[in-house]
Amino acid sequence: MTQAASSLSIQRVSRLPGIPSDRLLRKWVRAALSAQSPAPIEFEITVRIVNAAEGRNLNSAFRGKDYATNVLTFVYHERDARRLQGDLVLCAPVVSSEAKMQGRLLAAHYAHLCVHGVLHLVGHAHESSREAKRMEALEVAILAGLGIDDPYLEKL
Repeated sequence: MTQAASSLSIQRVSRLPGIPSDRLLRKWVRAALSAQSPAPIEFEITVRIVNAAEGRNLNSAFRGKDYATNVLTFVYHERDARRLQGDLVLCAPVVSSEAKMQGRLLAAHYAHLCVHGVLHLVGHAHESSREAKRMEALEVAILAGLGIDDPYLEKL
């Protein structure tokens, strides 16, 4: 069996403390990809960790929403392409703030958002409640495989 030709680049704009290592980011992206297919998937993905200004600019330009959001996924391949191409943009201040508000470990929240973004990259959506339930179940299963608790459970 030949190894799929793939690349995963990590770019850091934000210097906030607590941003996971490249090793962890790669682990989470690969876990989400591996859960999608028993065969190796070819991919070209960039994970970019941004500050609030860049997060807001991207969300405004591409989604028409004038605020920074936790994760954006940009898909560059055709629907049935053999090679996935895309960018995951994680906004460090938003991720940090959400983790604190939700009482979650920062690394676990980053892992969840990486998995969530990759699932969008492979074609999952959450526009309907049925799609959302399916996507959430996949996220929970992938995260459990990484030893991370269900992010959708309410914290007491």
